[in-house]
Amino acid sequence: MNELPPTALTVFKRELAKREVAEHADEIKARCGRLIDFVREFWSILEPNATFVENWHIHAICDHLEAVTAGRITRLLITVPPGSMKSLLVSVFWQAWEWGPAGKPFLRYLSTAFNDGPVLRDAGKFLNLVTSEKFQALWPLKIERTALTAMENSARGDRRAVAFGSLTSQRGDRLVIDDPHSTTTAESDVERFKTTRQFREGALNRLNDAQRSAIVVIMQRLHEEDLAGVILKLKMGFVHLMLPMEFEPERACETLIGFKDPRAYDGELLDPVRFPKEAWEKFKQDTTQYAIAGQYQQRPAPREGGIFKRAWFEFVPAVPAGAQYVRGWDLAASLSETAAYTAGVLLALKDGVYYVVDVRRERGSPGDVERLLRNTATHDGGDVRISIPQDPGQAGKSQVQAFAKLLAGFDVRFSPESGDKQDRAMPVSAQAEVGNIKIVRGDWNADFMDEVCSFPNGTYKDQTDALSRAFSQLLARKPQLVFG
Repeated sequence: MNELPPTALTVFKRELAKREVAEHADEIKARCGRLIDFVREFWSILEPNATFVENWHIHAICDHLEAVTAGRITRLLITVPPGSMKSLLVSVFWQAWEWGPAGKPFLRYLSTAFNDGPVLRDAGKFLNLVTSEKFQALWPLKIERTALTAMENSARGDRRAVAFGSLTSQRGDRLVIDDPHSTTTAESDVERFKTTRQFREGALNRLNDAQRSAIVVIMQRLHEEDLAGVILKLKMGFVHLMLPMEFEPERACETLIGFKDPRAYDGELLDPVRFPKEAWEKFKQDTTQYAIAGQYQQRPAPREGGIFKRAWFEFVPAVPAGAQYVRGWDLAASLSETAAYTAGVLLALKDGVYYVVDVRRERGSPGDVERLLRNTATHDGGDVRISIPQDPGQAGKSQVQAFAKLLAGFDVRFSPESGDKQDRAMPVSAQAEVGNIKIVRGDWNADFMDEVCSFPNGTYKDQTDALSRAFSQLLARKPQLVFG
C-alpha cells in the first residue's frame, strides 16, 4: 500500500480534526466557560510540544482576569516571578478567551511591553490562536490585519500592540501592560522615571470608558520605584495579586474576590514542579540577593538586610503585663507625594525583651501631623512616654514649645538626634540579633518589616528611625526635656 504524500496526509489530518471539532462543538464550548479551562483546551495550539503543567497560581491569575471580564475589577496589578506564564495568560489566552467563550468579540485591546520583542512575540501567538482552525470552528471571526501589531475582527473588536514608550494616540477597552521595565533599564533613575511618568501622564487616559474599561499591569518587581511601586505608593486603587516565589506568611496576599495565598509555611515554593526546591536553592546561590528580592519575592529590597534580618524577629500575639512603653516619633520634613512619612513606633520593654506593639504612619500637612500626634497620644494613654526629635536652632525650640502645648498632660520628651541613622539603629540591631525584639501581630507588620529589613538601602527610613528613638528612650535614665 502506497503512503500518502506528506502534504496530503497533513490535509487529511486537518479535515479529520475539523470534523471532530464540529461534531463536538457544544461540548468543547461548554468546557471553555472558565479561562483556565480555555487555556487547558487550547494549550496545544500554541505549545504542541510541551505539556500544560497546572498550578494554583495559574488558577489565581485566571480568576482575577475573569473578574476583570465580569466588571468586578477595573484596575488589576499582578506581580509574579519570571517563568510564571504571565505573558501567555494575560497577553494571549485571556484576550482570545474574551473574544471567544466570554462573548465579547467587540473588545478593543492595547497590549504593551517594554520593547518590541515581547510585543511581537505575543501578537504572533494571539494571531495564531484566534485564526486556528479549532478556534474559528467554534467562534468564527474574520481577522483582518494591516500588521502583526494591528488586527481587527468582524465584530469590530481590535488588538493593537506597541512598545510601552510608544503608547500615544490609541485607545482601548483593555490596556494591558506586561513588564513595562526591562531588567537592564530599571536601575536607571532616568529610564524608570520615563516609564512611570508615561503611565501617569500618557496611559491612564488611553481608555474608551473611564469607568468600565480596565487596566491590567503584570510584571516582576525590579526596583522600589518601578511602576508597581508607584501604583502601590500612590494608592491608585488597583487590586494587587502578589505572588512571591517563596511564601512569606506576614505578606500573605488576599484580594477582594476572595483569594488568599494557599501556602502554609514560610519558604513554601510557588510552583515546585516548574522550579523544584533543589534547583531554586542552586539558583539563589548563583544570582544576586537583589534579583531574588525584587524579581522573585516581589519586594525589591533584600529580605535579609545588612542591619536587620527577618529571621531575628518573632511574631507574638500580645505584650506581657507590666511592661514599660515608649512611642518614638520620626517627623517628615517635606509634604511631597514621594517624601518620607511621619512615623510613630510604640515599643514596650518587659524583662529585658522589647516588643514592637504598634506603628502609626502618615504623610500630610503640619496640621495633619499635629492631629496624628495628639490622636495617637490619646489612644496610647498617659502611661506611654512620648519621644520626639528636636531640630537644632531656634526653629527647633519653637517646635518643642508648640508640641509641648499640643501634648499637655502627656509624658513627652524631646532630644536632638545624635549620629547618623545607621549608628542609631545599631543598638536595636544587636538586641534583635539575639532574639530580644519581638513583633506584636498587626496589619502594619508587612510595611514595617519590609522597611526595617531593607534598611539602610530602602527608600524610606522613618519607621526605623522611630524604632531607634523609642529604643534609646527606653534605655535613657535621665530625660533631657520634660513637658507635661
